[in-house]
Amino acid sequence: MCKDKMVSLAEAETLVLDGDPKDMICQAAEQMQVDLLVVGSRGLGKIKRAFLGSVSDYCAHHAKCPILIVKPPRESSK
Repeated sequence: MCKDKMVSLAEAETLVLDGDPKDMICQAAEQMQVDLLVVGSRGLGKIKRAFLGSVSDYCAHHAKCPILIVKPPRESSK
């Protein structure tokens, strides 16, 4: 995806880690001293998010770097 958007591979990196996603993302961002953490949002409703938890919400409150949360695209109404 980064290559398609003309982003140099030195500027973006992909990791595969084991563990609780919200904790591992915040730990990796801190250890790697990232400039910006980009996470996606599934667009859960308030009730589902309350029961399932939100990784993006957790990262927004616990990451020690700036964070960008990307919402899912709106469905086109035809």
